[in-house]
Amino acid sequence: QVQLVESGGGLVQAGGSLRLSCVASGRTFGNYLMGWFRQAPGKEREFVASIRWTGGSIYYTDSAKGRFTISRDNAKNTVYLQMNSLKPEDTAVYYCAAAPTGRSYNYWGQGTQVTVSS
Repeated sequence: QVQLVESGGGLVQAGGSLRLSCVASGRTFGNYLMGWFRQAPGKEREFVASIRWTGGSIYYTDSAKGRFTISRDNAKNTVYLQMNSLKPEDTAVYYCAAAPTGRSYNYWGQGTQVTVSS
């Protein structure tokens, strides 16, 4: 059973930084596609960034380009999302997800709250 546990959220002022972590367990992740998503109050969940466990297929939503960096540490089974120059509109619950074949995200974490104050 795949388990994803996020951490690193919190309250930060606009312009600040946070690093989210997602620890994955339960199996060998091979070439899984790992993604970060977010959901703001009253809005639908949206894609933020993705990376293959092997390190390729790095993509960002337009609003994250130049500010966020996704990375992974295979030895720690952890995927990171470094978020810089945070804006109030980045406020959301951030979720880590795993897609075994890259076609659909079948596994989700419980989420971590990020709040950016103006």
